This record gives sequence, C-alpha cells and structure tokens, in this order.
Amino acid sequence: MSFFADVTFMEICLTLVTLAVAERLVLPYLPESLVGPNGLLLKTAR
Repeated sequence: MSFFADVTFMEICLTLVTLAVAERLVLPYLPESLVGPNGLLLKTAR
C-alpha cells in the first residue's frame, strides 16, 4: 500500500495550520538578510 494512501484530509489541514503557526513564531527572530526587503524570503517587503 502506498504511503500517500494513509494520509487523511484532516492530517493535511493540521500540517498546514502547524506550519503557519511555526512561521509566525519564527519570522520575528530571523535576521533581516532573510526576511528584509531584499532578503531571501521577502516576507516583510514594503
């Protein structure tokens, strides 16, 4: 049986919520070279 056959919709949703929360917790502590206007992640560009 395939690994993907055992993955449920609820597990996918919980994974996405967990990633979103982790992103919000980690972003303020990353250096500006990663999240600044010219950073690699471009999350705080204005």
